[in-house]
Amino acid sequence: MGTQQHSEHTDPTQGYTVAAVCRLLARAAVAAVHAPSVLNTQPWRWRIEHDTALLFADRDRALPTIDPDGRLLTLSCGAALHHACVALAAEGADFTVESLPSGHGPDVMAVVHYDGPAPPSPVAVPLADAIMKRRSDRRSFADRPVPDELLDPLRSAAERCGAHLQVTWSRDLADIAAATAQAADAEFTDPAYRAELAAWIRRPGEARDGVPTDTLSDAGPRKIPLRDFRAIGYPSGLHSTADLEDQHARYGIVVTDGDGPRDWLTGGVALSAVLLTATVEHLATSTMSDLVEHETARRTVHRMLGGVGYPAIGVRIGIPADSTEPAEAPRRPARDIVEVLADPLCEEAVLTPPPAFH
Repeated sequence: MGTQQHSEHTDPTQGYTVAAVCRLLARAAVAAVHAPSVLNTQPWRWRIEHDTALLFADRDRALPTIDPDGRLLTLSCGAALHHACVALAAEGADFTVESLPSGHGPDVMAVVHYDGPAPPSPVAVPLADAIMKRRSDRRSFADRPVPDELLDPLRSAAERCGAHLQVTWSRDLADIAAATAQAADAEFTDPAYRAELAAWIRRPGEARDGVPTDTLSDAGPRKIPLRDFRAIGYPSGLHSTADLEDQHARYGIVVTDGDGPRDWLTGGVALSAVLLTATVEHLATSTMSDLVEHETARRTVHRMLGGVGYPAIGVRIGIPADSTEPAEAPRRPARDIVEVLADPLCEEAVLTPPPAFH
């Protein structure tokens, strides 16, 4: 972690020392370590400079076969951006965000500027508390439906971020099943895809990234099969028998107005908001990026949406089957992700997660 000259001078317009602001931004970047990402690649880096935090895409962690255009890498960075913004707002900070700013190079996804103190956001505080609680849950959900009133806050969360959450109905399941099957047919016949997927599967406790095998699901047949991370092929979908698991799972699609890098970043911001809100509402979730990884599957979902908007990612939503927490995916050390310039005292903030999120 790089350090330069330590500064404790005070900003006369805000009453905060530069060092205090630097540490505030560093804590927000540490919170973002826990953001969701495609295959848990965590493809981002942060650089803290006085009152500014720069979010970079880490191209060394890209998935050239699964994600050739970088849409899911960009979406992952958007999720990290939202996590950091939630942490700032919960701590009582006013800030502005420049998305994909010009003049900073192609890898800068966003620049966060600290603008001064503010009252802690009543919306952000519960979301910040959910950061450390949220986990991807690929296990079967409880055998009871999700109350519609619990889905409305998820929709509102996406709207506040400039995107939409389209929660599918039973009539849409055939299209969702078709999209997963199309993705499977296209991807699992590709040796490069299978190799890339296998490269990010981890034994529990052996790494700080990737998808640990204890977070995978060994569930039986489902109407909408989950990705087969072991690359042996999807089970067939859209069964009609009564012994199916996940009978009451709901499927949400994060939808953006456009389909370019700025929209992918917005989709990631909205995904983070939806997942954290679901955690606050005591709902279990897991993402379904295979719905958008392959062009054919993406077109199927786009048609299901009536051609209005563009699918950014899918989200599986349900009631947890019991109180047992799902296995936790590993995270890279904050020291490897967050670089702090100008204040050596920020090192402690980078190494220690903020107490409010325990």
